[in-house]
Amino acid sequence: MRELEVVELTTEEIEAYRLRHINDMEQQEAADKMHTSQSTYQRILYSAYKKIADALINGKAIKIIKNSDNEK
Repeated sequence: MRELEVVELTTEEIEAYRLRHINDMEQQEAADKMHTSQSTYQRILYSAYKKIADALINGKAIKIIKNSDNEK
């Protein structure tokens, strides 16, 4: 089996994705739940979208990592 390249998603990105697509929350509701502004939530969500698409399209593994302190 070949070694896969890895795309790293933060727990914050996974939570944003989960709230929007698993819990079917609107962006403002999800942003409130994450205690952030809607614009910050949208930035986090689109970062997750880009990374997930990269992994799916290019056959990469997804690794979930803890948020770094400077990401908040």
